[in-house]
Amino acid sequence: MDMKKRVSLELRHRSPTEVQELVLDNCRSSDGKIEGITEEFSNLELLSLINVGLTSVADIPKLDKLKKLELSDNRISGGLEVLAERLVNLTHLNLSGNKFKDISTLEPLKKLSQLKSLDLFNCEVTNLADYRESIFKLLPQLTYLDGYDIDDCEASDSDGEGDGVDDEDEEEGESEDFEEEEEEDEEDVVAEDDDDDEEDSGDEVGGEVNGDVDSDEEEEEEDDEEEDDEDSSPAKGEKRKRDPEDEDEDDDE
Repeated sequence: MDMKKRVSLELRHRSPTEVQELVLDNCRSSDGKIEGITEEFSNLELLSLINVGLTSVADIPKLDKLKKLELSDNRISGGLEVLAERLVNLTHLNLSGNKFKDISTLEPLKKLSQLKSLDLFNCEVTNLADYRESIFKLLPQLTYLDGYDIDDCEASDSDGEGDGVDDEDEEEGESEDFEEEEEEDEEDVVAEDDDDDEEDSGDEVGGEVNGDVDSDEEEEEEDDEEEDDEDSSPAKGEKRKRDPEDEDEDDDE
């Protein structure tokens, strides 16, 4: 897909002034130039043109609010003066995988006073002796070169993304809230389990008590039956008294 069609597609029925981020990665530029992007994109803050076949940035429009420009994996070798003239508030510039060979080709970036992060991975210029020291000397406004500061400390995500700091803080806040909710849910589940355990133990105790009572009642009933049997039977050693009529019958015989 060519760049003009891709721009129209990415608008999604919006006007250019409503667009803050425009990602056109992997589309095709005509003659290696920027197409379809005009000054009407006055509120654009992020423009990504990764691997679109650019050889020049001469046709980039004036975008006063643009802060992040992604130009990696193209064939750009110079002509950066236009960036300093038209993107005065640029803070992040990615030129990785392009054709920069000499430190001098990066000199126009000195005029970008807001530039904090510059990436030149996989550019021939990175093979020069004292490359990092030379770039930091040339561009003293830089904080990070290829993701590391002058002391070789790696950039944090928030530093690397610039304007994404607020979004990250919000995401962290949401994450913390979610974790707190999860903890509360876990506590509720534990409390419910404890209640269930108490109920079960209560039932067991109740069953044991009832069982003891039932066994006691059975023992008492057995004792009562034994007493009744003893009362109805003659005492030990006591002879059965003979009826007088029986004695008379014996005499007659």
